[in-house]
Amino acid sequence: MDADTLGGVQQVTHTLAQGLAERGHEVHVIGLHRAAAPFRYVDRPLYHHHVISRAPDRLARRPADRRLRKLFGAIGPGYAVMTSPSAVARVAGLLPARFRQVGQYHGSYDHARGCWHLASIRKHYPRLDQAVFLSEDDAWLFSEHALLPNTWALPNPLAAWPAQPASLDAPRVLGVGRLEGVKRFDRLISAFARSGAPPPWQLHLIGDGGELERLRAHAAGEGVGDRVVFRGLVPAARMPAEYLNASILGLTSEHEGLPIVLLESAAHGVPSVAFDVSGGVRSAGPVLVPPGDVEAFGAALAGLIDSAADRRRLGAAARARAETFHLDHVLDRWESMFNHVDR
Repeated sequence: MDADTLGGVQQVTHTLAQGLAERGHEVHVIGLHRAAAPFRYVDRPLYHHHVISRAPDRLARRPADRRLRKLFGAIGPGYAVMTSPSAVARVAGLLPARFRQVGQYHGSYDHARGCWHLASIRKHYPRLDQAVFLSEDDAWLFSEHALLPNTWALPNPLAAWPAQPASLDAPRVLGVGRLEGVKRFDRLISAFARSGAPPPWQLHLIGDGGELERLRAHAAGEGVGDRVVFRGLVPAARMPAEYLNASILGLTSEHEGLPIVLLESAAHGVPSVAFDVSGGVRSAGPVLVPPGDVEAFGAALAGLIDSAADRRRLGAAARARAETFHLDHVLDRWESMFNHVDR
C-alpha cells in the first residue's frame, strides 16, 4: 500500500522496477500512501515514482481514487502489478480495460490460510489475468485450495551478485530483519544458546524495532547476553560486508514467503538454517528445521559451528542454487509471464 517502507515487498518492487526499466520498459511505481519513514532503495531510478496520498486516511478515499484514475489515464497500455491482496482489492476496479491485471502475493499459502489473505485472494484473484506466487509449491497450493485457474510462480530476485563468496572462517551467526514479533528472534537467540557455541562465536542481529529491549533481556536470560550483538540498522551498501564476515545465517520467522536475506546469504556462499515455513524458503535451499522446533534449530546450528567442511560444502551448494534468483534470470521470467498474458 506504500512503496517506500523498509521491507521485503518494497525492496523487491524497486529492484524489479529498476531492472525492467534498464531493459527498456516504461515502469511506474505507485504508492497508495506515503511511508512514515521513507527508505530509498535505488540511488538513480530509471522508473517513475508516484505517491497518491500523504496518509492512509479513509476519509480521503474519493480524492485519492480520482488521482489514481487520472494517473492511470496518462499511462498505458500495459500491465498493472498489484503487490498484495489489499492492493488488488483497492485498485483492480479502478484500472482501465487496457491494463492487464497481475496480482502478486509475497506470502506463503500457509500464512494466507491463517489470516484474512486467503479469503481475499479467493474473492479477487480469479478475475485477474494472472495470479503470481513466489514458488511452484505455493502456486500449486493456491491453485488447488483457492481454486485459482491463473497461477504462475515468480521468485524474488537478487539485486546484485557478489564477486566472491565468504570465507566462512568468522565465528559469527547472523540474523537479519525487523526486531518485531513475527520474526521471532527470541527463538534464534534460544537456538544459539542451545547450540553450545563456544567463545569466540557470537550471534549478530541486524535490524531495529519494538522488540529490542525484550530481546536483550531474553539473551541475558538464556545466558548469552554477552555474545548476542544488536547491530541496529545497517545501510544496504554495507550488507555485503556483513555476509562476508558471517559463517551461518539463521532464520526463525513465524512465516515467510521467499525472504531476500536467504537469497543474499546464499549468493555470498553463507549456509543458512531456517524453519520450514513455505515453498519459497525451501526453494532457497537452507538446512530445514520443523517450524518452531528450537532444539532442532540449535542442533542444526551446532553441526555447522562444529564443522568448517560442512559450512563450505553447504555454502557452495547455496551459492550455486542462488544463481536461479539472479536478477537477469528473474526478469526473463517476468517477461515470459507478460508474453503469456498477452497470448
